[in-house]
Amino acid sequence: MSIDEPRRDVGRVSLPKGASVSVKGRTISVKGPLGTTVRPFPSDALKLKVAGDHADLTLLIPWNRKKAQSLLHTWEAHLANLVGGVTRGVEARMKVVAAHFPMKVQAKETTLLIENFLGEKYPRTAPLVPGVTAAVEGEFVVLTGWDVETVGQSAANIERATHIRDYDPRVFQDGIYLVDRARLKETG
Repeated sequence: MSIDEPRRDVGRVSLPKGASVSVKGRTISVKGPLGTTVRPFPSDALKLKVAGDHADLTLLIPWNRKKAQSLLHTWEAHLANLVGGVTRGVEARMKVVAAHFPMKVQAKETTLLIENFLGEKYPRTAPLVPGVTAAVEGEFVVLTGWDVETVGQSAANIERATHIRDYDPRVFQDGIYLVDRARLKETG
């Protein structure tokens, strides 16, 4: 390996102002202006070192294996999503499709209330994971939060609540469907 060639056993994630990363045992904690995210971290194969405005992930296993590189890049992406989530936020968009009966969707504090789904008498509810908020904008439901996984899980809960059984899905396409997956909000 020459001096100009980048090291293949180190991944680097830059930390914007207001974000801090800490590792305690096998958990990683990322704190920012929007919130705090804590999740497990596989410290037996990777080492995390925070220095100034960046965090370095170092492989503790041989780097020339495909699985080792995959592990390094996966956790580099996880860490970038965690840091970006607590500084910029995460957003997902879902579309309300009501072909047969007009559906009424309301965002409550911890749930999404779906009334008159396929003409049903009782409303359906979809739980929102703590830290996620929903807003109904016309025919779209916008989910926002600071963790990619919790926003994505809330979107899955909503899709599952409007799942149709015993009908042909090619004819009865009513429901609430994910059109823009959970991703970091754009800056600017």
